[in-house]
Amino acid sequence: MNEKKRTYRLRQRARTQEETRRRIIEATMHLHEEIGPRATTISAIAERAGVQRLTVYRHFPDETAVFAACTAHWLSLNPPPDPALWAGLADPHRRLGAALQAFYRYYASTRRMWAAAHRDVAEVPALQRPMADFAAHVAAIADDLAGGIGAEAAAARVRATIGHVLAFPTWADLEARGLDHPRKVELALAWVAGAWTVGRRR
Repeated sequence: MNEKKRTYRLRQRARTQEETRRRIIEATMHLHEEIGPRATTISAIAERAGVQRLTVYRHFPDETAVFAACTAHWLSLNPPPDPALWAGLADPHRRLGAALQAFYRYYASTRRMWAAAHRDVAEVPALQRPMADFAAHVAAIADDLAGGIGAEAAAARVRATIGHVLAFPTWADLEARGLDHPRKVELALAWVAGAWTVGRRR
């Protein structure tokens, strides 16, 4: 075999392996959204991807690895709101309103995956780290948004309230109660204003 043919075959093999890896990741992602992480077994992933179980294990040593790859891929397709969207707003209340608008639209478009993840996280160890990372990301955004709202006496309550209204379960509860997008944002802003008022009085 000459060097050109050898190089071509190696490249073809690498492309085939990458394609198989992508199919496994996408199969995992779709199963998570359809039936939830708890019900997504390696066998189910293999069947959806059209490969053998051993093929899944050749690409990913365990469930944690394939779930991590799935999470990274899903987030690349569905990135959370970028704080740059509201960072340029001078008024802290307008910043908060813009952040809520962005997060609530994001949750509306990605609700199936977040609902499945929140439902199953306690029973799926492989899911707990990615969920904790996202929660930490939202908490950091909440801390930043709380920085300019209210006096120091109200800071802890304001921060806690902003963290609550930015969380998916809060959005999901408001959605289940039939509130439309503007009413959700309006109510969330009222909660934060109430936290600031209570804190200022103490």
